[in-house]
Amino acid sequence: MIRNSGLCFCVFILCSFSILAQEASELEKRHGFKDIKLNTPVDSVKGVKLKKEFKERNEFDAKLYEVDHPAYKKIGEVNVKQVELKAYKGLIYQIFVVADKDPRLMKALESIYGKADYDMKNETYFWKGSSIMLKFKSHSKNELEMVYDSPVVYSKMKEDKAKKIENIADDF
Repeated sequence: MIRNSGLCFCVFILCSFSILAQEASELEKRHGFKDIKLNTPVDSVKGVKLKKEFKERNEFDAKLYEVDHPAYKKIGEVNVKQVELKAYKGLIYQIFVVADKDPRLMKALESIYGKADYDMKNETYFWKGSSIMLKFKSHSKNELEMVYDSPVVYSKMKEDKAKKIENIADDF
């Protein structure tokens, strides 16, 4: 009896890890919003327009783009109010989407990616993979926001900073 319950417990744990891996892999597979993918060239996106240049974290040259194209105006029946992209060295590292507040959005995301984790401090639901993070929270009284982030490009920023410091050190 003890062996059977131990075996059942092991099978349950393995199935749980398998399900979690499938959900994380779905997030990795989609890797962005609709056909806008993280870590891809910003000029590959339809309807992209430069909004402004800025310093990410007050030190990295980045660009903010707005996207205006009919393909990104709806998620199913839910209206999308705004789509913005942040790019570093021409690669998209953040996708910012604002849509009408509709409970179907959260249900759809959970059906695709599984149950979200919740950050109480920031009042944000999130899903995390090895090369993508999706955050979901209230933007205003009538709007929700989804933010897709790429830790890969943030790592590239840190590497570039380390190279700059190394170059300065080599100059001594």
